Amino acid sequence: MFTESDFLILLALFLVALLYSSVGHGGASGYLAVLSLTIYGEYDSSWLKQHAWCLNLVVASIAFYHYRKAGFHVPKLTLPFVIASIPFAIIGGYMKVDGAIYDTLLSITLILAAYKLFQTKENNDEEGIVTPNYSTAIPVGGGIGLMSGFIGVGGGIFLSPIILLKKWATPKTAAATSALFILLNSISGLFGASISGQLKIDIEVLLPFVFAVLIGGYLGSKYGSQVARQRGIRYLLISVLVIASMRRITMLLA
Repeated sequence: MFTESDFLILLALFLVALLYSSVGHGGASGYLAVLSLTIYGEYDSSWLKQHAWCLNLVVASIAFYHYRKAGFHVPKLTLPFVIASIPFAIIGGYMKVDGAIYDTLLSITLILAAYKLFQTKENNDEEGIVTPNYSTAIPVGGGIGLMSGFIGVGGGIFLSPIILLKKWATPKTAAATSALFILLNSISGLFGASISGQLKIDIEVLLPFVFAVLIGGYLGSKYGSQVARQRGIRYLLISVLVIASMRRITMLLA
């Protein structure tokens, strides 16, 4: 039976997908926060990670489609990050890691990234953009891939700020790269969970969640790729980072 609490969960997931997809993100950190504050918070971390990854697949796919269609995807930028991240995301998905200390450090990292982005001068055109070489991008992609597998996210929440702070791309190009990065990392994490025997997807629970994030992801990514200005995307990303960190801190204090 559909209850008021069910509606509120779906509404929250819709809003997370709406906001995150506008900057090319899948929203896993937001989904984990929402689910952890509900009855699903009693489920083990593997269950939460896997269902967040599944929602990531939906939203990141839609976001990548819209940003690529709008002409913001640069394969040369994306490829080294993806090549490095996939095997490490599989390893991270294979392992099971919990810990309040890690969540605390993650929250601090997200807040610092938001602060640094806020301080960064506008970088909305091609001037000053330098695509990183493989020796620089591969360690970044691998490290983020491993972290993504550990905690059940797609990694865009780490990759986007790095790309913008290093001036490797404009905000919308970073969003396109992050969307594909998140999509492939989420698949890799699920694969790692599968080969370790941890995979356990509850289809009856997942389907309503998918419906909610599908609508939010479509609207958010369409707005971000076609309507929002480059500057607006940067500030949306800052908002996402702050919200994600605040939710994690709330979870730790609960």
